[in-house]
Amino acid sequence: MKRKGASVRRAAKAGSWYSEEEALLRSELDSWLAAANTSSSPNLKALIAPHAGYSYSGPTAAYAYKGIDPSKVKRIFLLGPSHYLSSDTCLLSRMDEYETPLGNIKLDRLVIDELAKAKEFDVLDQEDEEQEHSLELHLPYIYRMMEGQDFLLVPIMVGHMDNKALSTFGKILSKYFEQPETLFIISTDFCHWGSRFSYTFYDSSCGEIWQSIEELDSKGMKAIETLSTENFLSYLKQYKNTICGRHCVALLLETIAQSSVKAGVRFVHYAQSSRCKKKNDSSVSYVSGLIEEKQSEKS
Repeated sequence: MKRKGASVRRAAKAGSWYSEEEALLRSELDSWLAAANTSSSPNLKALIAPHAGYSYSGPTAAYAYKGIDPSKVKRIFLLGPSHYLSSDTCLLSRMDEYETPLGNIKLDRLVIDELAKAKEFDVLDQEDEEQEHSLELHLPYIYRMMEGQDFLLVPIMVGHMDNKALSTFGKILSKYFEQPETLFIISTDFCHWGSRFSYTFYDSSCGEIWQSIEELDSKGMKAIETLSTENFLSYLKQYKNTICGRHCVALLLETIAQSSVKAGVRFVHYAQSSRCKKKNDSSVSYVSGLIEEKQSEKS
């Protein structure tokens, strides 16, 4: 039964950021998944994947999604940054379902309402929720990977949080991260390079601009691999890398730190939308990463 006033979030970016035609979209997803050489992991606890238009980041995202073993997942937490709405907290959905061209995804209203009781979250207006693309671009992949399986989604839009807020929300989410059959998905692109992004960091010792960007992103991935929120935030402070989902990544690291899960991170793919060679060029970087529970540490 639907709650009073509940509704379905429409697939607002279908037809522009990705195909609105079910058959074409399914074919594209399947071809990218087939090309990705990642193996499914029964110990997968989280993944990091991009959210650009599928013609740019769809192939990279497949490497992360190929790591999912659908039989091991019953609940998915999807964390994405806010590109348009200004917020210093985390925001929950009031929807019951998310639409995709492949079919609708049901939200876990019980868990969302439970989170709301913490009095730390704000609630999204439908207009703001549909304007944001960082969550929506993951939905077709989630649907395709989980097709035929019973699961529920907990979407969270993550604002620009300070360290205190990161700690607060990390503690709240840690108990869910510890639960079996729960997967966290972190939506983020990496470096946005070029004058149109107001970011033109260049270390000429690396070679061409695109090689400098790759080295910059590599340092960010290495910081994440330490699973230290402090290390990642220090990296961001030093290089100011324009990782749009940096607060989502930091929140994941803080969530892991406050949980009992012993995990490891491995990045399985990296790509750039183009190779910058001149100052007036621009590009966006995409990564796919897997966070797995260390089996030897399980009780």
